[in-house]
Amino acid sequence: MHQSVGQTNFFYLLVALLLLLVAIPLADALDIVSAPLVRGLVFSGLLLVGVWSLKGGGRYFSVGMAFVVTGVALNVIAINSHSTIFQYTSSLALIGFLFVAIAFTLQQVAFGTEINANRLVGAICVYLLLGVIWALAYTLVHLISPGLFSGFSPTQGTGWDSEWLYFSFVTMTTLGYGDILPVSAMARALAYMQAVVGQFYIAVLVAGLVGAYVSKRNKH
Repeated sequence: MHQSVGQTNFFYLLVALLLLLVAIPLADALDIVSAPLVRGLVFSGLLLVGVWSLKGGGRYFSVGMAFVVTGVALNVIAINSHSTIFQYTSSLALIGFLFVAIAFTLQQVAFGTEINANRLVGAICVYLLLGVIWALAYTLVHLISPGLFSGFSPTQGTGWDSEWLYFSFVTMTTLGYGDILPVSAMARALAYMQAVVGQFYIAVLVAGLVGAYVSKRNKH
């Protein structure tokens, strides 16, 4: 039995994502606390709020919870041990959870019958989740094989930071400032795939939902 759109409040997930996008750059810029600690707290907070948003989603909730438990545990170990292996696996756990969150949100956003503000917020959440997924993908590629990007100066020695979030969303919105450049075939493939997905998502889904929402309001 599928949960209806009205029963899932995507505003909480949106707030968690916005906090993620603000907290990581602040941790890098201010350097007033341990950046890995801030990342760990934000990481865990996003997982917990995200899995709570899957409440009532049946198998989505079960799978999401499995990723959350695994991801939080691996992230704690990574912070304490400074092991790149645990950084890889915790990032993969987060990516797995984000895919589950996207699948669940899209199920309600794309196939729901009621056009409302909550459904529009869900569509925005999917867009932000895609940006975070690609930021993590760039991180993993860089950790595995450094030198695939030029102009990148991470604030921390290893691990994902605000520059990957910045590059991800700049690429997805096709701004293309050129300060960070993919210089390998793999990095370039990730970049153009993100640009294509981001533009098609906005054109097909978000524009359609906004148009339907405005049309509904004009009828009343």
